Amino acid sequence: MRKFFETIRNIFSIEELRIRIINTIGLLLIFRLGSFIMLPGLDADIIKDKSSEGLFGLLNTFLGGAFDRVSIFGLGIMPYISASIVVQLLQVAVPYFQKLQKEGESGRKRMTQITRVLTIIITFAQGLSYISTQIPTEAILINQFMFTVSAIVILTSGTIFCMWLGERITDKGIGNGISMLIMIGIISRLPGGLIAEAISKGLGGALLFIIEILVLFVVVMAVVMLTQGVRKVPVQYAKQMVGNKTYGGQRNYLPLKVNSSGVMPIIFAQSLMFIPGLVAGFFADSSDIAGTIGNIFYDFKSWQYNVVFGILVVVFTFFYTAITINPNQIADDMKRNGGFIAGVKPGKNTSEYIDTILTRITLPGSLFLALVAIMPAFASLIQVGDEFAQFYGGTSLLIMVGVILDTLQQIESHLLMRHYEGLMKSGKVRGRTKAAVA
Repeated sequence: MRKFFETIRNIFSIEELRIRIINTIGLLLIFRLGSFIMLPGLDADIIKDKSSEGLFGLLNTFLGGAFDRVSIFGLGIMPYISASIVVQLLQVAVPYFQKLQKEGESGRKRMTQITRVLTIIITFAQGLSYISTQIPTEAILINQFMFTVSAIVILTSGTIFCMWLGERITDKGIGNGISMLIMIGIISRLPGGLIAEAISKGLGGALLFIIEILVLFVVVMAVVMLTQGVRKVPVQYAKQMVGNKTYGGQRNYLPLKVNSSGVMPIIFAQSLMFIPGLVAGFFADSSDIAGTIGNIFYDFKSWQYNVVFGILVVVFTFFYTAITINPNQIADDMKRNGGFIAGVKPGKNTSEYIDTILTRITLPGSLFLALVAIMPAFASLIQVGDEFAQFYGGTSLLIMVGVILDTLQQIESHLLMRHYEGLMKSGKVRGRTKAAVA
């Protein structure tokens, strides 16, 4: 315990780190405050009874309840996430975006501008859908057309403001601002889930509640192992003479993460899982089969839903790993810098060797990721409350673990830079790769 308080004292004794932490907390408080401000022109008594399920329930979890409260941050940062995913996929398929990617800082600035413009377009489209499907007509107190126009403008402004908050957290705070906003929304739901679960179990189920907490701890540790898992490929660099000095000759390693795709496969899979139920809903009245399919894909605890969901997670893990990690480029960079893998010829053979290793470690990583994705369904089947069961796996848990590890890594780097002891006695906190952040 003394070591813990000493580490806290060291953290706040560094002026720059202290200011960054205070800035981060302040900006997060502004974000949480905005999530409680309802759109003007609505009846609060009707809105407070609103509750979303399925994919909308997941969005509500990410936004810390702002989605159901119909707040000015009702769409939050999610349109920006969608725009970022679209731009990232375009970098693989469209030559123009591939060219921008290779132009360095100027190319990144151009892609950032494109992402922001696309975010505004997506927010307009999602805002219109949100107003027409999620806000009851009887809750609107003013002219419906005027409310629709004003609400879309406010929701778009709220999303842009959330983008600004995320960028300020990245620049003036601890970092990873966009991911931090999503994480704080998820964590804000955890106390309510714990309290609801404890009340539902009562005094007679106290032992069962303790067991649930212990199981959650084990699941979190397993997800940390998945996030931190790395296959180290030894790389030897040849000696090079530059003037009178010798460079290179050291032995290094190429870190290939077991879960290189992060949380993206689960996000893609969950987006697709919403489509069958939506399509079946249009034909539910005229077809019993369509109604059955709709019920299956709206129930995340059904075995059919979880089998399809798990398969999609595995498929998207391989897909996203393939588009984010290019073995040919890695082999070319190693060859250009005089690096080689012992016993493997540079160039094509090195690329094939890296691709083989990547395939072998991605398979168990994808299977474990699929297991994490369907863990909330298993938790619900053993009588864990639905709200608390969401923290047993899925996107929520992966985002929380990843962002917390990144934050700890940022703090540890500040401590080590100023010759303080790190957060851990042994080992180091490794952050995620950029591809793992949504």
